[in-house]
Amino acid sequence: MLLACLLLWAGALCAQDPKLSGTPIGSSPSVDYSTFDATTTRNLPKDAFDGDMSTFYASYDRYYTYVGLDLGSRHIITRVGWSPRNDGQGPKRVQLGVFEGANTPDFMDAVPLYVNDKQGTIGKMDYADVNCSLGFRYVRYVGPNDARCNIAELEFYGHAGDGDSTNLYRPTNLPCVVIHTKDNTDPWDKQTYIESIVTVLGDDGSVLQDTAGLRLRGNASMGFPKKPYRIKFNNKHKLLGSPANAKNWTLINNYGDKTLMRNIVAFRISAAMEMPYTPFCRAVDVLVNGEYKGCYQLSDKIEVKKGRVAIDEMTPDDISGEALTGGYLWEIDSYAYNEPAPYYSPRGLSITIHSPKDDEIVSAQRTYFEDYFSTLENRVYKSSSSNTTWRQYIDYPSFARYFLANQLSGNPDSYWSCYMFKKRNDPQAYTGPVWDFDIAFDNDDREYPLSNHTDYMYGSASHVRPFVEHILYADQRSRDEMLDLWHRARNRGINADLLTAFVDSVAQSLDASQRLNFLRWPILSQRVHQNPVALGSFSAEVNRLKLFLPMRINWMDSKLGYTFHSYTPPAALTQTADNPSGYRVYDLYGRLVYSGTQMPQLPQGIYIIQHNNNTKKLLY
Repeated sequence: MLLACLLLWAGALCAQDPKLSGTPIGSSPSVDYSTFDATTTRNLPKDAFDGDMSTFYASYDRYYTYVGLDLGSRHIITRVGWSPRNDGQGPKRVQLGVFEGANTPDFMDAVPLYVNDKQGTIGKMDYADVNCSLGFRYVRYVGPNDARCNIAELEFYGHAGDGDSTNLYRPTNLPCVVIHTKDNTDPWDKQTYIESIVTVLGDDGSVLQDTAGLRLRGNASMGFPKKPYRIKFNNKHKLLGSPANAKNWTLINNYGDKTLMRNIVAFRISAAMEMPYTPFCRAVDVLVNGEYKGCYQLSDKIEVKKGRVAIDEMTPDDISGEALTGGYLWEIDSYAYNEPAPYYSPRGLSITIHSPKDDEIVSAQRTYFEDYFSTLENRVYKSSSSNTTWRQYIDYPSFARYFLANQLSGNPDSYWSCYMFKKRNDPQAYTGPVWDFDIAFDNDDREYPLSNHTDYMYGSASHVRPFVEHILYADQRSRDEMLDLWHRARNRGINADLLTAFVDSVAQSLDASQRLNFLRWPILSQRVHQNPVALGSFSAEVNRLKLFLPMRINWMDSKLGYTFHSYTPPAALTQTADNPSGYRVYDLYGRLVYSGTQMPQLPQGIYIIQHNNNTKKLLY
């Protein structure tokens, strides 16, 4: 028996790929710790491959620095090993270190081979198997942020071969967005795009790599340590099953949202509210220049485009007739003062016109829009039970659905930023899409706890309240219609069982990624942004969200005077509230994938199943 075990062990050793050798490469200069000056003679890349644990490589710069090998030809990497520098900080300096492979010496085309989630051991090699089918000439280890790399020894194992892209590594079960910028440059503002190569690794095995520009995005979120990004590909792409084929995409950082899912849940609510357009989103891991940045939300950019705000995109020649009437996309925007050409309405609403863009809109179009919105606003403020001419200018269902979705989520930013759009040859303004929910769901210390509130919330955008309420409460028809829209939503997924099951499913899918995220950003016990509380764990934050949802649904029912089982639509309303019968099947991100009388055969995955008014979560 012992002999058989020895033979199996020996066979395994023989089958293991050999340790690879090559020309050491790395960031230069290094650091001389005796003086903390830059040096080209001490702590060099070769010291990470000399077999001596007492020597080490350390870079002068503190982040985006690396050490590795030029293997001379492509090799498929099957194993990596590492040992930290022998000092008091060494073990934790390798946690979140990233191994990458590339076929260009600048590593712009690099993809991850392994992300280390554990601390190291002084004087000992740790190893990890690599599951990547593609061959690379250049391989490297990138130290985590503020670590100066500081690695005593590195080892790469593998065999010669070009390989293919059929099986590339992802740090977790989520899709992964890998970004490399020219010269490792960090974006610094919302105007300047940095030349980049972006690789998107899908959870279905898909691989997309293209040149792109990268810049920052957002307003308050741009000031967080974990930065939000805008990607502009040089070519259009449908990313990760998105409806839109587009160049522009956002990476939302969700820094102050420790559930990492408030936007995802809000978009689920938007879909149940039957908003004209709900933004596409997927949770993803993000790496920039070889550094793990965290769990993000890849989402649409709000723009005029098929699959997004699907209205006519205007050209500078659209200056008369029907062409001048649309389409227009704008935002009631409390940050409009930061924009190049804000519009201030007669009643003081600050507006950013997003389409046509500020550098493309011509004077005839801007004049038309300003006259149109001024007339709309004037009609709204003159509304009464006997004067409802504002309905010629406002699509009430989308306006009320937007209001209900934001009130259900308790979003104090709902009118701080509110998108609206106008179609060509259609006088009505439509409201949406919903956006920006990081401080919603009781995550704003200025409003917390929402259970104590007796009125709807407008947050710091209370100046918009008169405009909103002149529409919502203009007459009995408006009040009846809003209640009926709530009834429709309550029958189409706005119930505690469905939403809490959805939260559980998203939490399960985020579990591995949230662990890496909060290693990179250890803030679970800190109050950041507008956090009212800090509960110390991801699970506790998720549970708080789950407790909020049934409480808020009940609050909304009470506020609206709605009783689920006894509601009867007013006879005056032409639309009917349809109670779902049979099966409604939603995927993990709240998209309706089936509606019918028979339960379908589904691909492998996690689904939320609603059968009549019963809801359950199923793993196929």
